[in-house]
Amino acid sequence: MAKQWVIPDIHGCFKTLLALFDDHIKPTVNDHIFFLGDYIDRGPDSKAVIDFIINLQKRLPNIIALRGNHEDYLLKAHWHDIEKKTLFGLKTKSHMQKEWEKQGGATTLKSLEIKWPADVPQVYIDWLTNLPYYYELDTCILVHAGLNFENENPFEDTQAMMWARDYEIQPEKISYKTIIHGHVPVKLEFIDRTIKSKDQLFIDLDNGIYMPNRDGYGNLVALELSTMKYVIQPALDDIKY
Repeated sequence: MAKQWVIPDIHGCFKTLLALFDDHIKPTVNDHIFFLGDYIDRGPDSKAVIDFIINLQKRLPNIIALRGNHEDYLLKAHWHDIEKKTLFGLKTKSHMQKEWEKQGGATTLKSLEIKWPADVPQVYIDWLTNLPYYYELDTCILVHAGLNFENENPFEDTQAMMWARDYEIQPEKISYKTIIHGHVPVKLEFIDRTIKSKDQLFIDLDNGIYMPNRDGYGNLVALELSTMKYVIQPALDDIKY
């Protein structure tokens, strides 16, 4: 039977991602894998994470990767850097680059072996630019952060899909489907409880992989939708952002 795996925020933790696939997922050509965004920043090897997903998409037909707010950070910093004029002949960091680096972007630049967002290779810019914001299945809606239910049509606000944190779900606007997302780290106990709940309106799968020293956090969680069972991969990467 084909499986449907959902994987949230990886944040540059390539060793952990690799172990998750080696030990638990091992996808076949019939399986679907949905990545919920935030592949980059904070962890040590964002480049390897993106390369892994891109290569997976080349090998298998059913690999969907959504855009998260950290991908949005990179793209905005990239375009700001390209448009920014030099000051007295000296290039300086744009405000977007400074903001992105505060949120872990410096580790992504390091993994790409570059100093400036403008120098992110075009192959990555193209891939990130074309990432969809959400994916709808029969019983659930997959998105990085959430939906703007103040809109008559929640699917029109792509910014909310990457950045929303607090929102009141109006289930009738999404055909009473469950929202499955990442973005906001929550304890493993909370993830377990929401997955097992029969009337839960949302499931947050982000366990804060970059917080391995915090009680109840520090794992990469993958949920298999056909069985609603999940697996846990403890963080293996050295986080120093």
